[in-house]
Amino acid sequence: MPDTPIAAHDGTLLVLTPGMGAVSTTFMAGVEAVRRGSAQPTGSLSQLQTIRLGARSEGRNPLIKDVVPLAPLDDLAFAGWDVFADDAYEAARRAAVLDERDLEPLRDFLSTITPMPAAFDQEYVKRLDGPNVKSAASKMDLAEALRDDIRSAIAASGATRAVMVWCGSTEIYLQPADCHRDMAAFERGLKENDPAIAPSQLYAYAAIMEGVAYANGAPNLSADVPVLEQLALERGVPICGKDFKTGQTLMKTAIAPAFKARMLGVAGWYSTNILGNRDGEVLDDPDSFKAKEVTKSSVLDAILEPDSYPDLYADLYHKVRINYYPPRGDAKEGWDNIDIFGWLGYPMQIKLDFLCRDSILAAPIVLDLALFLDLAARAGQSGLQEWLSFYFKSPTTKVGHIPEHDLFIQHLRLKNTLRVFAGETPVTHLSEDFDEAG
Repeated sequence: MPDTPIAAHDGTLLVLTPGMGAVSTTFMAGVEAVRRGSAQPTGSLSQLQTIRLGARSEGRNPLIKDVVPLAPLDDLAFAGWDVFADDAYEAARRAAVLDERDLEPLRDFLSTITPMPAAFDQEYVKRLDGPNVKSAASKMDLAEALRDDIRSAIAASGATRAVMVWCGSTEIYLQPADCHRDMAAFERGLKENDPAIAPSQLYAYAAIMEGVAYANGAPNLSADVPVLEQLALERGVPICGKDFKTGQTLMKTAIAPAFKARMLGVAGWYSTNILGNRDGEVLDDPDSFKAKEVTKSSVLDAILEPDSYPDLYADLYHKVRINYYPPRGDAKEGWDNIDIFGWLGYPMQIKLDFLCRDSILAAPIVLDLALFLDLAARAGQSGLQEWLSFYFKSPTTKVGHIPEHDLFIQHLRLKNTLRVFAGETPVTHLSEDFDEAG
């Protein structure tokens, strides 16, 4: 936590989004609608949530944005990359998340945001292709081109600093390889076009090299490799990820802690999803689905701790399915059947049907991550920001740390970190008889 005062916000903060599809254009449109006073930033902790300071009896519950020096929405600018050349207005129309009556008034603003050519390789996202892509002899050349893009976008917007939030498609499942060991191996891999280096890693590398905080909103292997985590520490850049926690997994991380808190057993948890947007089409490829499956499937074991409670959770059968269904568009349906058991082993069932909108849930996450990462950078933080695990299905952690998936523990950690940034005492929830901050 900061030993020196947090640098004040000054000037424009540029939010860079690799991927200008449903999530990023919904985010951009939403911020502009809020700035014009035609909408509320529903779903954003940074804008709407209060934070308790001191003892409960003190009655100090200001808004988060009034406690820590976040960049105001009026000072945000946007830029991004995409494989399609559509401006943000046309991309938002194509994504069909927002109704025309909400989108049309924002046309004058959104149409000014045009994507830079993407660093893209269809080998990593097999169900996606487009003409607006960079051509280069090596991945090192592509990474240098992305660094040039970052500098150019900052200059064009007049921004004083930038953050990057990956809003692109899910790449194929990859694991760390030898090229991720250290910088010499990684740069050699870039020059030799090592297949273990996916496009999202090029964006992460470019961002960190340019001093731009980076968040990964997809399950890709991105900044979460040893070489880039070390590079972020060395260059004083905050990073976090991965995979936005939006629909079904949000529900899991809220419900599963209740079962463990009450010592109720879980025999099985079947989860299926249908969605028809670009994300659904990409995940229809088994290699991309594998990356998503890993992040969605890891949640329950981490929360329920079957090694500690074998009689309750060791035999849990957990199945995850995602099915591409074009008529549904961005309005995803997540359906869960949960078989639990209680006193004397008697069985019970819970059935949950979440008719959600992926991009509507993800857009405020992009906003909060951009603002909180910028705050962390101005507070002198670097490397993995585990306190932002609240926003991710598969939180990245430092070596030796165990990822926390319980939504409520994540939330407490997020707020306690903000309290420390504000020079306040973390909340312990001890009685005021024991602790004046309780």
